[in-house]
Amino acid sequence: MKIAIDGPAGAGKSTIARRVAASLGYIYVDTGAMYRAMALYLLRCGVAADDAGSQAKACRSADISIRFEGGEQQVILNGENVSALIRSEEVSRMASVSSANPVIREKLVSLQRKLADETSVVMDGRDIGTVVLPDAELKIYLTASARVRAERRFKEMAEKGALDGKTLEEIEASIIERDERDMTRETSPLRRADDAHLVDSSAMTIEEVTAAILELIHG
Repeated sequence: MKIAIDGPAGAGKSTIARRVAASLGYIYVDTGAMYRAMALYLLRCGVAADDAGSQAKACRSADISIRFEGGEQQVILNGENVSALIRSEEVSRMASVSSANPVIREKLVSLQRKLADETSVVMDGRDIGTVVLPDAELKIYLTASARVRAERRFKEMAEKGALDGKTLEEIEASIIERDERDMTRETSPLRRADDAHLVDSSAMTIEEVTAAILELIHG
């Protein structure tokens, strides 16, 4: 069984995908973590962020997978558990650049499809239902208004003490800008698959969204 959850930044895709996967006993595939693991590999290879050619060459030797141990997601890079190493600022910066490399995207899409062929998965991202798993049995396009997404992000950052003086309006503007960038990029743009169910979480709780998706699965 393949379940694809797509949508814009801040819509709650990862939170919902984790809950749905846990409810069903499926594997949650965090595609973002896979791109971070690739970024870590490139850094270890000494590849520069602006060297797309070397990135494309190096990525062919990377094998990245997701597994769960004790209910926790583990990211495996060439047999090594790198879960604790992929959240640094250095890795984030490399991932932001390298994830736009078409060769890297092709490589990771291949690995993501391999995972989905081996076990039942819930996978979230921006091109899962349209590019990665076009044959998914259930596709969800999870969204919310830009204002609501900004409010959620603002609250999350405030709780972590990470606002650094940012206002709600600035965060909303950043989200709108990212939406535009994601929807108009040349490679795998964000869009709703023709057969995806639209779920607008603007006025819904996490529990309500999870229940709505589970209802679609169980009919």
